[in-house]
Amino acid sequence: MIKITLPNGDVKEFPEKSSALDVAKSISHGLARNVLSASFNGKTVEVTEPLPGSGSLVLYTWDDPEGKQAFWHSSAHVLAQTLQQFYPGIKLTIGPAIENGFYYDIDLGDETIGEADFPKIEKKMLENARAKSEFKMREVSKANALDYYKNNEYKTELIENLQDGDITFCDHADFTDLCRGGHLPNTGFIKAVKIMNVAGAYWRGDENKPQLTRVYGISFPKASMLEEYLQLLEEAKKRDHRKLGKELGLFTFSQKVGQGLPLWLPKGAALRERLENFLKKAQKRAGYEQVISPHIGSKELYVTSGHYAKYGKDSFQPITTPEEGEEYLLKPMNCPHHCEIFKSQPRSYRDLPVRFAEFGTVYRYEQSGELHGLTRVRGFTQDDAHLFCTPEQLKDEFKKVIDLVLYIFKTLDFDNFTAQISLRDKDDHSKYIGSEENWEKAEKAIIEAAGEKELKTVIEYGEAAFYGPKLDFMVKDALGRQWQLGTIQVDYNLPERFELEYKGSDNEMHRPVMIHRAPFGSMERFIAVLIEHCGGNFPLWLTPEQVIVLPISEKYAEYAQKVSYLLKNYELRALVDERAEKTGRKIRDAEVAKIPYMLIVGEKEEGSDSVSVRKHGEGDLGTMSVEEFARMVNREIEEKIELFN
Repeated sequence: MIKITLPNGDVKEFPEKSSALDVAKSISHGLARNVLSASFNGKTVEVTEPLPGSGSLVLYTWDDPEGKQAFWHSSAHVLAQTLQQFYPGIKLTIGPAIENGFYYDIDLGDETIGEADFPKIEKKMLENARAKSEFKMREVSKANALDYYKNNEYKTELIENLQDGDITFCDHADFTDLCRGGHLPNTGFIKAVKIMNVAGAYWRGDENKPQLTRVYGISFPKASMLEEYLQLLEEAKKRDHRKLGKELGLFTFSQKVGQGLPLWLPKGAALRERLENFLKKAQKRAGYEQVISPHIGSKELYVTSGHYAKYGKDSFQPITTPEEGEEYLLKPMNCPHHCEIFKSQPRSYRDLPVRFAEFGTVYRYEQSGELHGLTRVRGFTQDDAHLFCTPEQLKDEFKKVIDLVLYIFKTLDFDNFTAQISLRDKDDHSKYIGSEENWEKAEKAIIEAAGEKELKTVIEYGEAAFYGPKLDFMVKDALGRQWQLGTIQVDYNLPERFELEYKGSDNEMHRPVMIHRAPFGSMERFIAVLIEHCGGNFPLWLTPEQVIVLPISEKYAEYAQKVSYLLKNYELRALVDERAEKTGRKIRDAEVAKIPYMLIVGEKEEGSDSVSVRKHGEGDLGTMSVEEFARMVNREIEEKIELFN
């Protein structure tokens, strides 16, 4: 018998060679029907294959990310099988699961795949899935694997980097693929399929290697789930920040200026400035000091920090000067500059914590194919801050930063989020700098601080920054999509590299601990997510235009201007639509522009010093005095922006 430990701590005995599916059946037949994948002692296993002995087992369904990953990885196999049936001479490369669905990269040779081919591929995939073919893993020797793929240079390259004992094939029906594992029990679980698009992709992401065809798809265990997903995509298209940014006049791009370098238009600049001022006020109350650093820095600065060694290839090429050997970089990070600001004067333990904040613009060379609106750009502004504290102050300072992030999320209605504790890779520490002791202290501080703030957390190994662990806030928007917004990082390493010191109460010199913190992350990306989250209907305090006054004819234009002037005295942003258009047209245009309040004025309103109020998306609110309206709106704003404690 073998002993299996379940996630709730229960231990059950099973006959040797029992599978994960057998364990699921012992719990309930409903669970067994829904199990998609499993992990045993932390490693992915096939649910139908015998477990290797006693240990800990976790079962995954569609509700788990691991379950979806197995579902979509298995679907990629079915896609490859189908493509090989239609195009027998193609060469398969890799086909992973991705955040939403899967893809397969193929060398099509002389063949082409277009949108017109999607329906036949989908139909054949479902036909193959209905066969309920089991996925079977088998170990293959390196020699046999190379022989099997002797006509496929892509698979051969992958196999050459593997060792005997590490090479496995996956078979289903008459199809075989090089694969590490992690599959559905059989293809029959796949009930709905959609080919989303095709694109070009370089082999292994290297533009010097052959270009392949990447076929993207998504699949579901129910047809209704696919319908819901496609409806969500349609809604996402309506909310696309690139589309709304153009319609609302927030930002633009210019090929002459350069790819990935956004230009902020007056309304967008005003919105961005309000976000910055909002955070600056909160930071000032929390004891931050504003600093400014230049847009470039000596290459030596980033060599000292370690950024050049880690990210030099992702930066813009160094800027040389007439001075021999002198090189500068466009600033890829703010933290090295802030270290030098800290170092610019002697520090005592009485001075700590020191909190430097800066809306600092940084530059990174993203590949042109990876640029995407405001979410992936080459120049962006971080709401950056770096805190320097004693080791004893670390946890309290970390918790105060968490409070600041939570305040921002609450004010902007991001109420569905998980705090991801990003730690080092368990096995490979080679990509991180710093001592084991400092890493352990930093990781412990983050885990304890998140626990004491009662955050909903998940731990992800291998997601830490190269210099320290971090707490990343994974936020779900109104469409249920997940974004990483806001990060807090603990760093013992940069203070070592920059030899930062403070004099302790013992009159000895000590190293401070550093906290990196960016609640928005980057202004560009945050605003993109905010646009899509609220569909362009910004919070009243933030929106570029809060009120529009609509005179019903030219006769009342003067009164409309008077109303606008009075509203500005109440610090409300108002404009007047003086166009010679019918009132119905003006209302429709104001609705499209997503202006929160419309004030319609005519003879009755002018005679009684009042306004007829309409609210965006809701309709008429009745007639009231200008003062009454202004007080109502300001109350609405004040209730939203509570004082940061």
